[in-house]
Amino acid sequence: MSLPFRPPSPLATLLAALLLAAGCASLPRSAPTSPSAAESGPADTTASEAEQDEEPTVTLTLLHVNDVYQFTPVDFGARGGLGRLSTLRKQVLAESPNTLFLMAGDTLGPSVESTFHKGKQMIDAWNALDLDFAVLGNHEFDFGPDVLRQRIQESRFTWLGANVMDKSTGRTFAETPPFVIREVGGVKVGIFGVLLGKTKYSSKPGPDVYFTDTCTKARELVPQMRKQGAQIIIGLTHLFVAEDKVLARCAPIDLIIGGHEHVMMQAVSNGTPIIKMSSEARELGRVTLHVGTRSGKLKSMDFDVLPVTPEVTEDPAFAQAMHEYDAMMAELSQPVGRTQVPLDALEASNRSHETNLASFVADAYRKAAGAEVALINGGSIRSDSVLRPGPLTRRDVLAIHPYPGSVVSIEVSGAVLRQALEHGVSRSAEETDPGRFPQVSGIQYAFDVCRPPGDRIVRVTVNGEPLDVKRTYSLATNSYMSGGGDGYTMFKGAKYRVSPDKGRTTQDVLRDAFAAAESIAPTTTGRIERLRGGTRELARKDNGEHEDSKHVLDCPSTVSAHP
Repeated sequence: MSLPFRPPSPLATLLAALLLAAGCASLPRSAPTSPSAAESGPADTTASEAEQDEEPTVTLTLLHVNDVYQFTPVDFGARGGLGRLSTLRKQVLAESPNTLFLMAGDTLGPSVESTFHKGKQMIDAWNALDLDFAVLGNHEFDFGPDVLRQRIQESRFTWLGANVMDKSTGRTFAETPPFVIREVGGVKVGIFGVLLGKTKYSSKPGPDVYFTDTCTKARELVPQMRKQGAQIIIGLTHLFVAEDKVLARCAPIDLIIGGHEHVMMQAVSNGTPIIKMSSEARELGRVTLHVGTRSGKLKSMDFDVLPVTPEVTEDPAFAQAMHEYDAMMAELSQPVGRTQVPLDALEASNRSHETNLASFVADAYRKAAGAEVALINGGSIRSDSVLRPGPLTRRDVLAIHPYPGSVVSIEVSGAVLRQALEHGVSRSAEETDPGRFPQVSGIQYAFDVCRPPGDRIVRVTVNGEPLDVKRTYSLATNSYMSGGGDGYTMFKGAKYRVSPDKGRTTQDVLRDAFAAAESIAPTTTGRIERLRGGTRELARKDNGEHEDSKHVLDCPSTVSAHP
């Protein structure tokens, strides 16, 4: 079965240009030159090069995805879906039997389905797809180390995590191999996997799991892999691309296949190509390696991207393998409300500006708790999508609020409320999307990112009146924040009017708010004003860019401490 013809992707074209510019079209590191060849004269060298040019090659194919959290299509069915991916994989395998299928981390969480099954449904999906190798991602630890160990045991593919260590054993976590060498088409392919160290703080690996330096690990492993006969070295990584670039300079690696950023990207560092797909299997990456049959040398690489769209039929065998989840998927599709307008659930928006969805959620919390004001962390708005006008389903509710928690009400002074707002914007200049960013109800505030942290709030009103630092206000928030989450330690010890054990769940409050009207149409009302050097900064579009970059000003060299 032949795949339909597709013109070279922009990714393939750009990578080819980068490789040529880097002077690595011949990819000389794949096999060391023998001493006798190095000592030959010019004529012999010319003859040797000619022989290599005429050397037959064997073709190997690497298929890869990363950051895949659900097995069903995304973008309202327009992209992704592992049933479609299964079809593409089988088509490629029919043309190129020398194929390995790789996943560059992040799949067990977070997702709506994983709130019920803790990632088991994704293991079942990858098993049905005959995945070969996966590197541990930071979200693999979302349910703790014990659940991850269980998921690894359930996997019919091999997990890699050479720099993920277990204090109790002194070996790699869950005894994952530091590297593997798989013979494919007569070529020995060595693969090692590494994960970013920030997982220690961004997920729940537990006190006994620690992460070693990726560069040191590569320097240790690559010579071992070569010694054991690996002719091609591949780094399967879940790192930021800047870390991938450093890794490429630490040891001679032929190719790095990575994940984590959720953006299709490509780079070359020290002659090593680095390639990542976006997320949710919106596309399937394909790397074709041409290896000399006599020398074992990597002669060239080809890159391509296969879009995963409705034009690709879903594999019936995959659907049958996932049949046990049909009832859950039907339940998640049940409507709970309707929206007349797009709802902005993008993480970048909710962690930097007022959005219509965050304001709607804050209003719902305030009403449910019977409080004067509400303040929630922008990071509590998940989904990272724009919900289109139309029905709102149970899946939408759980996608927005996947983590358990309750709506609470506490008593705080005006001084504490201002302190909380200062804390919420204290990283707005230093980080692109700080999760602590404060979304509000009953409050209007302005802040200037050009001021120093702790002095960024320039104006606050509460229900139309200036904030009174001596007055006590009733504040609705979530139980995570009232317990000091996201650094809101000023709320710890506050008197509860509605305690976590008495408050309704955040999911129930949101679902009921969606259902309270025939349809909703929330708007932004100017309750948050973001300034840059005293000039209003416009909100970003859905693509993460500002509406008009000409209006985004650099901070003046000095900014007054008072408005």
